[in-house]
Amino acid sequence: MVAILVAFPSMLLPGVSNTAIEMGALLAVFAALLTFVEYNSNFPSFVEFRDAPPLNRIRFVALFLTVLILTLMVKHAYDPTNLTALLSGFGAIIGDVLDFPYSPVRLVTLMLPDYASIELIAMLRSAAGVSYVIGLVTIAAFLFAVHIMGWPTKNGAFNVWVNLPLFDPTTGGDVVYRLQRDARINIILGFLLPFLIPALVKIYSDFGDPVMLTNPQTLIWTMSAWSFLPASMIMRGVAMLRIAGLIEDKRRRAYANAQDMQTA
Repeated sequence: MVAILVAFPSMLLPGVSNTAIEMGALLAVFAALLTFVEYNSNFPSFVEFRDAPPLNRIRFVALFLTVLILTLMVKHAYDPTNLTALLSGFGAIIGDVLDFPYSPVRLVTLMLPDYASIELIAMLRSAAGVSYVIGLVTIAAFLFAVHIMGWPTKNGAFNVWVNLPLFDPTTGGDVVYRLQRDARINIILGFLLPFLIPALVKIYSDFGDPVMLTNPQTLIWTMSAWSFLPASMIMRGVAMLRIAGLIEDKRRRAYANAQDMQTA
């Protein structure tokens, strides 16, 4: 599935060069092997929440839908069909609704150079609106899994070493405090990134080469990353807050049991 995700734009878009197809196939194989090795290893490397579904499944579905829908929307300009027309129409509506002053979608359109075509601006607005909405729905789905479905306790014991391989609980201060601090940083950055990334790109374009999104694959992956990375960071922050809460609850119960044994 990861290989299919990476190869989708090269497979579906017409007029893609042989070099781009070969590069897409190479990246797809590499991503598939990396995922296979990670999920079939007894030791974690860097993929977080490996044994705490459905967090990574929600992430994958969100990125898969984003890349697929944006690819079909871009394809409408080259090879229109009923499906691409439907998605392009919905994308245009969503983009227009979210294109208000100081919104992330407005900031994305403003990062284009002044000489960008009207068609490119409209396509970027639609892609930004669709990807941003998918990111919001992804966060809401994970919040539902945490607060309604009881993630991660429903899946058994949570192994911090396997699911948070980049977090070392033996260094620094209190584990709960560090988890809560890292969680808040992730949530704040995840909220700010959709606003900061277009501003940074615009500043860079004023002093260097302007960022051009005329290449369809560049547009698809840029907009997918623009929405997926902030959503993933917010989900990571929510997950870490949840883990910190579980550890705190376990400590409280242990202290209460110790006091009961002393009084007895």
